[in-house]
Amino acid sequence: MLQTLHQGRDKNQQRSIASIARHAAKSKKWAQLLFRIVNYYQPGHILELGTSLGITTAYLASANKDLPVFTMEGAGAVAAVAQKNFGKLQLENIKIVEGNFDETLSGLLNDLPGVDFAFVDGNHRKKPTVQYFEQLLPKLNEYSILIFDDVHWSKEMEEAWKYIKANDAVTLSIDLFFIGIVFFRKEQKVKQHFTIRF
Repeated sequence: MLQTLHQGRDKNQQRSIASIARHAAKSKKWAQLLFRIVNYYQPGHILELGTSLGITTAYLASANKDLPVFTMEGAGAVAAVAQKNFGKLQLENIKIVEGNFDETLSGLLNDLPGVDFAFVDGNHRKKPTVQYFEQLLPKLNEYSILIFDDVHWSKEMEEAWKYIKANDAVTLSIDLFFIGIVFFRKEQKVKQHFTIRF
């Protein structure tokens, strides 16, 4: 029998591990891209909003096992499965923060000196996505990289992506359709946006 997991506060909403793996996990291609970005840029402080089963987290943490990866998950049962997966993979540089992002993100950001890389894959609605972006902004530097998942998942997410790209701090954006990447390089005098088929 498949283990079922409660999602959020609604006890009637349940998803099986198989369902989460099938629908929420990033494909190998995208997880490998995130691995390569972290491996190349070697960001000091890595944050992931949306652990799920920890597959993407494992790729981020494997890029440099000396760098801590802070990952946030709203559902305790899902976080427990992810923690088991990290143990099996012998990844000891991952710290899971459990709880609703609206309640836990500000506390984590207060504890971090900055954010050099963040993968935002939590709440796929406009208002929360914009809110997470705005909370991250004060912790970013000109070499920070933010990656937003499913930027074309819905009209709301497309609106959030448009809002993020238009922010004055963003100097470069790359739209890979399934994910959107933003950079903050001050030496880039002219804002540029690229759409690439990946």
